[in-house]
Amino acid sequence: MLEILSFAWLHDAVSWLLVPALALLLLACAVALVEAGIAVGERFHGLKQLGASGDVERIHLLARKRLERADLLARIPPMLGLMATIIPLGPGLAALGRGDPAQLASAVTVAFDATVLGLAAGIGGLVIGKLRRRWYEETLEAMEGAA
Repeated sequence: MLEILSFAWLHDAVSWLLVPALALLLLACAVALVEAGIAVGERFHGLKQLGASGDVERIHLLARKRLERADLLARIPPMLGLMATIIPLGPGLAALGRGDPAQLASAVTVAFDATVLGLAAGIGGLVIGKLRRRWYEETLEAMEGAA
């Protein structure tokens, strides 16, 4: 009964989340790079072609989908980074209490790396989203001005 109250099971469950959070952070960084490449293609080729097509509905649909992806990319990786920052710090601080500063150093290294990955992917998503919003608005305004 006392072990149930110690919440060791909770620590085990939360510790299990570290590897998936780190894997998702790496995936988010890769997605941010792909989205940046797509955004460059949009800016220099795709939006001109879309604007010339005159299909306003298609542009709205495409903009909504791409902006949603960028918004998710701007929000989720920083949260995952925070998760992956906090998870290893508990065992690291416990190790320090046992006199093992090397384990704390390892935990802090993982924590800081996770923070940087989350912020890098989030910043990428934020920048891509802001630029895309402006580009799609400019494209739609140019189409309205031409009509």
